[in-house]
Amino acid sequence: MRFVAFSVAALATCAVAVPALAHHSFAMFNNDKTVSMTGTVQQFEWTNPHSWLRIIVEDQTTGKPLEWALEMGSPAQQARVGWKPDSVKPGDKVTVVIHPMMDGSRGGQFVMAILPSGAILGDGGRLPSAAGQ
Repeated sequence: MRFVAFSVAALATCAVAVPALAHHSFAMFNNDKTVSMTGTVQQFEWTNPHSWLRIIVEDQTTGKPLEWALEMGSPAQQARVGWKPDSVKPGDKVTVVIHPMMDGSRGGQFVMAILPSGAILGDGGRLPSAAGQ
């Protein structure tokens, strides 16, 4: 009977630990490079485990609108630096600083944003600096 109880406890512990192991690294972002861009908010997803800011930026070469997906911290992390679920709305113009994707795709790790109000908000506990780092 003790073996069964021990086995059930071990399985329960493993089941709880598995989601923590599934969390990805940030190796896909080029943390040595920052890119600044101005665009229009398409969507702000205030969700766990990461919030997302999707913006439309005009391509410098073709003039075509392109969607960029920017990964942010969790809502709890974002709230610590001043973000709220309604900090930005679709149609808002924002300037963002990101660490771009290593593969060159249109996405990146969010670093900071200048909101339509002029407020500057960073990401998940990192305070924005003048250089956007």
